[in-house]
Amino acid sequence: MAEWLIERGIGEDRALLVDGDRVLAAKMQWPGELAAGAVVSAKLVARAAGIRRGTALTDSGTEVLVDRLPASATEGSTCEVLITRARIAERGRLKRAQGRLYEGQEIAISPFSTGREVHRFPAGQWEEVWHSASSGEIAFPGGALLFSATPAMTLADIDGDLPPRELALAAVPALAQAFPLLDLGGSIGIDFPTLAAKADRKMVDEALGQALADWPHERTAINGFGFVHIVARLEGPSLLHRFATSRLGLAARYACRVGERAEGTGAVLALRVHPALRAKLKPEWLDELARRTGKQVRLETDPALALEAPQAQLLTS
Repeated sequence: MAEWLIERGIGEDRALLVDGDRVLAAKMQWPGELAAGAVVSAKLVARAAGIRRGTALTDSGTEVLVDRLPASATEGSTCEVLITRARIAERGRLKRAQGRLYEGQEIAISPFSTGREVHRFPAGQWEEVWHSASSGEIAFPGGALLFSATPAMTLADIDGDLPPRELALAAVPALAQAFPLLDLGGSIGIDFPTLAAKADRKMVDEALGQALADWPHERTAINGFGFVHIVARLEGPSLLHRFATSRLGLAARYACRVGERAEGTGAVLALRVHPALRAKLKPEWLDELARRTGKQVRLETDPALALEAPQAQLLTS
């Protein structure tokens, strides 16, 4: 039976939905984030007359667009807000968090509160997800999915050497696996190979419908140019969105994870990273790394290393 595993990392919490050796879905949270499902107290700071939506400010200073406001909710009043979407950073702007007035209705259940905590994930599982999100590419037999996060939507391009119909059909199972694996939601565009024959487009439509039957969404039929538009529930930034706006921060957290998993003997943990990560590695993260490993941490930089390829080694001195 599939279950959520939770790994409490340095600077981030990670979640994997696993079924045996298979990873079915992934999520990530950073400390201090106002996540979907949270109920917070906030002051209503702006509301236009006759409109059921307004802007509220939490005690931590986070702005939330609040829906379903009753007429009695006036500016300056305090209300309980159920967060339905975390805020999302994008290039050049920040989408504010969204919520609705909380009236004791059922709260969304987060895997971070219900999953089983483990010391570390099985070897390679998180690494595979992380590098797929970092590269924006997921291979499948005969081709690859190329993802790009834009302010308007997440785009998935299908590339490969197979004939158009065969390539489109081969991509469908990979797409169905990639959406939850990258924690995608909101507006998603899929650029299939152009299929001139209606019978071919119908075949791809039916295959996509079957593959996504258990994933809540709405979608258009594939058009003559091979494009499909999908809309799914969006609760926060996907892994792709995080890499598009916070690549250095993600790489720094990943470096801490690599250091935490260094094996061998020695009193000194040498953590070698690209120079751009030095400023992103917070002193408290390095202190926590030393506490978790029981080793003195020596931070080294090497411009020959890629951002996504930190190295860690245990030394005697």
